[in-house]
Amino acid sequence: MNKHLMNRLHELIVPRSDMSKPVLFITNDDGIDAPGIQALIRELNIQGFPLFVLAPSTEQSATGMRISVRKKLKISNRQDIAEKLQSDVNVPLKMYSLDGSPCDCVIAALDGGIKMLEPELMPTICISGVNQGPNVSVDIMHSGTVSAARESALYGLPSIAVSLATYEHSNFEYSVNGAIKILKSCLNFLPRVPSDFLRKNGSRLPISLESDPESIRKNFTLGNIFLNLNAPTKWNGKFSTVSLGSRWYRNAIKSHNLDDGSMAFEVGAAEIIEEEIPDSDCFSVSSGEYAISPISSWPVNHPLGVTREVLVAATNSDENGLPFWLS
Repeated sequence: MNKHLMNRLHELIVPRSDMSKPVLFITNDDGIDAPGIQALIRELNIQGFPLFVLAPSTEQSATGMRISVRKKLKISNRQDIAEKLQSDVNVPLKMYSLDGSPCDCVIAALDGGIKMLEPELMPTICISGVNQGPNVSVDIMHSGTVSAARESALYGLPSIAVSLATYEHSNFEYSVNGAIKILKSCLNFLPRVPSDFLRKNGSRLPISLESDPESIRKNFTLGNIFLNLNAPTKWNGKFSTVSLGSRWYRNAIKSHNLDDGSMAFEVGAAEIIEEEIPDSDCFSVSSGEYAISPISSWPVNHPLGVTREVLVAATNSDENGLPFWLS
């Protein structure tokens, strides 16, 4: 067999690896088998994005930033799922699950896991989701989806959290498409290699406290702010860049008398009250808009914490409702 024929046969058997677009790191809190993350992966593969996926092996909703200290967390190769989702075999798609929390997944991936498992897939940005259910207002304090995005940002990898803010249906099409539109706007200015990955500069890299587009983009690039997205039950086609709203959980526990005579409490909101505050995520989602909220990755009194003034500026929108600094 001549050399040309052998090379041609190799091309037919072994797909070429298309790395023309930035690599994305995908995780979530609903678990690797959840339809939201799989809808996102399927569409990103169609659009030619190489993906490294590390997600919890089981649902980890409302775990916040919990990490599993000093526990051996099993990692499993899930190419069985990848093969079902991958329509373009030339675009790398590597999928793994971890027996841990969303933040465990982020830490494991970024602090050495990707380098050990798939070193050619070092990411430009993280997307956490798509989550089933809202992550607005105070929800972001408990959400595993948002916490994974925050953890990624703390490691210096720019990040986006995405949620479909309803339990009425599981049609993730427009939540995925909206997220990809915002993702592409971010990729217009993000470097392929994160500027301060693993925070090797500590807090020595000066933080910008200016409110101009370039300064806000720099804070997003460094992971000092990240984006939280919430798609409504029925999308009217509009985006809105908004602050967090005000949401209250009432009567959040149920009591149970156990067989041994003791009492148990079950936590689960019986009533949710949202204040009607215009230009907030709660209000926008209720109005059928796709809500985008810039969030500070660090507490304001941390050396890398952005000020309220910077967040207010980051929430200004362009004529399409997108953050003005993405334009």
